Amino acid sequence: MRFLRTPDERFDGLPDYPFSPSYTEVAADDGAKSLRVHYVDHGDGSSGETVLLLHGEPSWSYLYRHMIPVLSAAGHRCVAPDLIGFGRSDKPTPRLEYTYQRHVDWMREALFDRLDLRGTTLVCQDWGGLIGLRLVAESPDRFARVVVANTFLPTGDREPGEAFLAWREFSQNTTEFRVGDIVNGGCTTDLAPETVAAYDAPFPDETFKEGARQFPLLVPVSPDDPAAEPNRLAWQTLQSFTHPFLCSFSDQDPISHGADRVFRKLVPGCRGQEHAVVKGGGHFLQEDRGAEFAEIVNRFIATT
Repeated sequence: MRFLRTPDERFDGLPDYPFSPSYTEVAADDGAKSLRVHYVDHGDGSSGETVLLLHGEPSWSYLYRHMIPVLSAAGHRCVAPDLIGFGRSDKPTPRLEYTYQRHVDWMREALFDRLDLRGTTLVCQDWGGLIGLRLVAESPDRFARVVVANTFLPTGDREPGEAFLAWREFSQNTTEFRVGDIVNGGCTTDLAPETVAAYDAPFPDETFKEGARQFPLLVPVSPDDPAAEPNRLAWQTLQSFTHPFLCSFSDQDPISHGADRVFRKLVPGCRGQEHAVVKGGGHFLQEDRGAEFAEIVNRFIATT
């Protein structure tokens, strides 16, 4: 497996991102190489709680920079990895090296086999949920709680919705995949130019964006998709998951709108929770309402 590694100087001086990089390695599929996974590990964990923050498409751990200080101030240890293909993590090439199953396998190895995270509160958005919820289903005893935000676990058994289909078509047909502008377009607030540049930082040119380009094609949109059956099996486990499970969706995300109702209906851990609607937040609510979202997570941990 061939891969690209973004030069470290691309990450120098990013605004509001003072976190020191940490790295671990996972096996490449050919067994002959390893891939480097970057993660932020911040906070002393004096509360005894570890919060796992999983980003989605096409962002990276920078997305959580406004939440990590609020969570760590409450005594929590924050672990925010960059998915393979994003951020400071390695970026395999060509695009067909990326599959849904490989993303799950890479994160399982990084978070469980290498970091041995246990008793974790998962906070996941977008593809962070598509991957993170599979990990919850595989190893439910490693998770104390789950917070889902603007995400789902699709099986291809229902229509994906016009907003997602439009995004998928755009992602495949646009000549230049402008990551920072895409994130900005998924926010209700207008990001500063230096913030847009920070989302572009992991991708010096189009060759570094193959994982980002491929992600929309990996979402199951038909019942016979390769990931459809594994996701159905994951739902079976989630329908018996009794640990606290919170929905914190924003009110202005056309892609995930209404998905919270499915979680609240099917996941036992949702019962009795004070589910939150983050008003004024777009798809990337961590940008639009990051501190507010972090306080929701803090309250959830404190009360469960």
